[in-house]
Amino acid sequence: MLRFQLTRRTVLASGAALITAPAVTGLFPSATLAAGMPLGPSTPTHYRFKLGDFEVTNILDAGAVLDGPWPIVGEDRPKREIEQLMWQSLLPERKFQPGFTPTIVNTGKELVLFDTGNGANGFVPRPDGGWLANLLRPAGFTPEQIDLVVLTHAHADHIGGLMENGKPLFPNARYAIGDLEFDFWSSKDRLAAAPGDNEYVSATVFAKNVVPLADRMSFIKPGAEVAPGIRAVEAYGHTPGHLAFHIESQGKQLFVWGDCAHHEVASLAHPEWHAFFDMDKTTGAETRRHIYDMVATDRLPVVGYHMSFPSLGFVERKDRGYRWLPISYQLNV
Repeated sequence: MLRFQLTRRTVLASGAALITAPAVTGLFPSATLAAGMPLGPSTPTHYRFKLGDFEVTNILDAGAVLDGPWPIVGEDRPKREIEQLMWQSLLPERKFQPGFTPTIVNTGKELVLFDTGNGANGFVPRPDGGWLANLLRPAGFTPEQIDLVVLTHAHADHIGGLMENGKPLFPNARYAIGDLEFDFWSSKDRLAAAPGDNEYVSATVFAKNVVPLADRMSFIKPGAEVAPGIRAVEAYGHTPGHLAFHIESQGKQLFVWGDCAHHEVASLAHPEWHAFFDMDKTTGAETRRHIYDMVATDRLPVVGYHMSFPSLGFVERKDRGYRWLPISYQLNV
């Protein structure tokens, strides 16, 4: 198999497009604009819904348009095969706009944040990403209010937002991460990779952002309850200790699957295709099929971190694979 030197730098350099976040460029257009003058593209930056007694808010952390989805999805397949699937799905063949979507669950007793986005030095650094710190307040929160930060895994686009200007962005929070995940990234071997390599980038951010918080961190296993109604689920393969989370309140359920998909069409139509950022390709593919089958069978709404914002949907079986169904009004009634 031909190997590609795909890094966050090459992805961003080749896919230089951006939807501007209101918190970055100002919340309101200037009153002095001439009539008919274009205002530029716009997109919502948070989405909120009820889940039993819980309230869930998804916040957009990045808006970059990247090259792909090949080889990010389907790196073991011919490029044209993925492009053909995009064409059949009425999507651009060589560009895509993944979501980068942290989730806040208000349980009524505490605020639980799942993943922290890119921050200043993640996979999609500022100004293209790292918006969470600025978009918390427009979404109704302050960093000081966050009680618990749960990390699905330790790639840079999930842990980059833990620190801001060298200090914890969430000063009053406690933290939770998989024990296998923490042990893996704590090894000095991770920093032995070549600078610029994806593993090296995440290991560097981990050393700066996660290790200093270790004394406030719980190291959890699949099945652990991180808060009442929120339980960890094994989802290994993308990283050695990658976790998903099952959330339930008053009989209403939600599944937060982290990086069990990187594209809402390609990842689900062919869960067996290799994902470039999976550290164990075979286990990653097995996890995708298992998770997709579970949420399809149980008809669970899903938060998919890299699905198009607001990164919420359902999964149904289709042909030999699966299909992502973005939410419409299901969670509002």
